[in-house]
Amino acid sequence: MMKKTILTVLLAATVAGSVLAPAGFAQAQEYGRHRDWNDGRDRDWNDGPPRRHHHHNGGAIAGGVAAGLIGGLIGGAIANGGSGGYGYAAPPPPPPRCWAESRPVQNQYDDGWHYERMRVCN
Repeated sequence: MMKKTILTVLLAATVAGSVLAPAGFAQAQEYGRHRDWNDGRDRDWNDGPPRRHHHHNGGAIAGGVAAGLIGGLIGGAIANGGSGGYGYAAPPPPPPRCWAESRPVQNQYDDGWHYERMRVCN
């Protein structure tokens, strides 16, 4: 019961975080680039080709991937219940097979023999 509750709370937090996360607007402009390299205007040839701007989002992406991996490990440990994941315990061995059979037994008072029913097991 506790496992289902924890998993439900984690799932709800994940869905709420993805729904409420702010999304950036798509922009079609390319800032910092020349509109046309051969537009007829005088240029200084030392300006070089158009430059691309990097927003340095690598750290945020790496942090998101790391958080996902760590969250998956923690969620898996919670879902597994800490049993180690080695499967089920081996079943107990079957009980021994036993039956009744008549066997000869020596008398205590004389040297004669008689038969008694005895339990015999493997």
